[in-house]
Amino acid sequence: MRTTVGIIGAGPAGLLLARLLRTAGIDSVVLESRDRAYVEHRQRAGILEQGTVDVLRAVGAGERMDREGLRHDGIELRFAKRRHRVDFPALTGGRSVMVYAQTEVCKDLIALQLKEGGPLLFEAEALAVEDADTDRPRVPFRHAGREDVLECEYVVGCDGFWGVSRKAVPAGLSQVFERTYPFGWLGVLADVAPSHDELVYARHDRGFALLSMRSPSIARLYLQVPADTEAESWADGEIWDELERRFETADGWRLERGPVTQKSVTPMRSFVHEPMRHGRLFLAGDAAHIVPPTGAKGLNLAVGDVVTFARALAHRRDTGSAELLDAYSATCLRRVWQAERFSYDMTTLLHRAPDATPFEDRLQLARLSRIASSRSAETDLAEAYTGFPFD
Repeated sequence: MRTTVGIIGAGPAGLLLARLLRTAGIDSVVLESRDRAYVEHRQRAGILEQGTVDVLRAVGAGERMDREGLRHDGIELRFAKRRHRVDFPALTGGRSVMVYAQTEVCKDLIALQLKEGGPLLFEAEALAVEDADTDRPRVPFRHAGREDVLECEYVVGCDGFWGVSRKAVPAGLSQVFERTYPFGWLGVLADVAPSHDELVYARHDRGFALLSMRSPSIARLYLQVPADTEAESWADGEIWDELERRFETADGWRLERGPVTQKSVTPMRSFVHEPMRHGRLFLAGDAAHIVPPTGAKGLNLAVGDVVTFARALAHRRDTGSAELLDAYSATCLRRVWQAERFSYDMTTLLHRAPDATPFEDRLQLARLSRIASSRSAETDLAEAYTGFPFD
């Protein structure tokens, strides 16, 4: 099998890249190790930056998002029983975010790919990336009980942290930067209308809490818990009691309860692999970087990566210049490190470390008070939250 761009992984990054390439008139093949049902139902991020929303609309994947997604013009910060709303459009020149689950993004892009795009092979396991440092890289893969080889001009690894793509970068060229946090998020889905119409980020002496949503009738909520927590060790009633404590306000705001339909614990870590390119192999999304979910950056960073690659490849075709392709890693990493910085700032601002001292507690409250009282500090948060430019 031959194509111009071999894409490993049919998460939102790989699927969007295939769509971007088709729009540019460049052929591709997508290999996905899981089946379609798995890809369309794995729960992941749900906050889309303004730039991600704009890209999905531009490639014809925004119709259902605009109909069913929830535009959010701000978030609420809670600390010391106080409430402070951050108004995104007022601080960023009109930008906002969209609550629309990754599962729905994947469903939309899969439908478009199967209807209009190139080959999308489910249950096609990429076994390796070979000859990445030549002009004819190869991806051996296993599909439908037999082995085959995808011959490409370029390979883009969108296969996540555990995929094969990053392993093709020689160890002597790789640099890894990472941080593991001593806590995680206990997340629940509940069949109850969200208790607030925007996301609520709460800093509390007992730990962080987040009120989010999947739809007008389904709430998504998170609690900071020790890193080794088992989700089932928390009874439903205990979860609601703890959420009430951490979201408590001085004005009597109430948290509505409902049946919990799903529980899971998300680890908190930061990871960056440099470079994001080796020869004709380009890494994108979790294959190259991971951020703690506090800043809602993971999916959006992956979108930035594939937008950068698609633009660079189209530039190569149209001008003959490889300048943008050669700059891919450096271009993406500028945005990646800003997102890492923001996610780290939000994590350390809102979570209480297990060994936190009273001095550190007061510093957190001072940082939050600064955001609530300074337009410049508030603007910095709003600009980062709604998204860094794709350039």
